[in-house]
Amino acid sequence: MRGQLLALVAPLVLAGCASVAAPTSIAPFSTDGCSLFPDRSPAIPADWCDCCLAHDLAYWRGGLEEARLQADMALKTCVEQKTGNPGLAQTMFLGVRAGGGPQVRTPFRWGYGWPYGRGYRGLTQAEAADVSAQEDAYRATNPSLQCQGGGQGAGGVAPVRCSP
Repeated sequence: MRGQLLALVAPLVLAGCASVAAPTSIAPFSTDGCSLFPDRSPAIPADWCDCCLAHDLAYWRGGLEEARLQADMALKTCVEQKTGNPGLAQTMFLGVRAGGGPQVRTPFRWGYGWPYGRGYRGLTQAEAADVSAQEDAYRATNPSLQCQGGGQGAGGVAPVRCSP
């Protein structure tokens, strides 16, 4: 009797342990501007939201750990160029380094276009082609990567949502 019960239950248990193939297509691009950080200064005419939008494209895409560091360094450089404020740029850099890893379950983690758990895996040729096609379609609607909607990220009324 016990053996028969085990024979019935074992396949169910093992089926629950089977891995489900991860989707091979990325979710459509979306951005909230500068996640958990203001998109622009309320005090001076400085706007760095487009730096965050470009950074979000890289984070949406995901990929290897080196690509994440490059994206974070590009964000820092862009913010410093836009504002002339190296302290602000460094603060944003440290924030994305601390809170943007793929292991953090947030909507702005590295590789957020993919299901959680992808980590620092590189893109296959098919995935890279899909991502490039979607990014090209987005850039066709927003070629200068300007934030739309007047959002203020964490520092204002509503986040910027940019989907093609």
